[in-house]
Amino acid sequence: MAMTMNGEYQLPVPREMVWEKLNDAATLKACIPGCEQLDKLSDTEMQAVAVVKIGPVKAKFKGKVTLSDLDPPNGYKISGQGDGGIAGFASGGATVKLAPKDGGTLLTYTVEAQIGGKLAQLGQRLVNGAAKKLADDFFQKFAASVGPPAA
Repeated sequence: MAMTMNGEYQLPVPREMVWEKLNDAATLKACIPGCEQLDKLSDTEMQAVAVVKIGPVKAKFKGKVTLSDLDPPNGYKISGQGDGGIAGFASGGATVKLAPKDGGTLLTYTVEAQIGGKLAQLGQRLVNGAAKKLADDFFQKFAASVGPPAA
């Protein structure tokens, strides 16, 4: 089952700062919903473990995250694939673009994801809703992490 989602966030900080955070494993780990572990293997590869619950199915996914099409500080493609054991598998990627806007940065993203196994049997509406929520949760947490510190 394939899904596509997109969105945008206006961030009140310079593009270079957003770019730095997008490449920081600790920031990504804190923002990825259910992420238990994110280890940097190289400048473009990370190993991840995340627990995700979609409807009645809860699965621990283990997999790799790869950064490609690097264009600092304008954007990149982040791709991942994970195996959730009997729950199935998930793979996908997000193209993230950064553009200066209104003294800050406009982050736009397009996510393409594929799932299979037990997860794909849950029904497209349930899975699409959960996937959209996961993407929204990630980008909301990310936006909060790069925002100016509270006074």
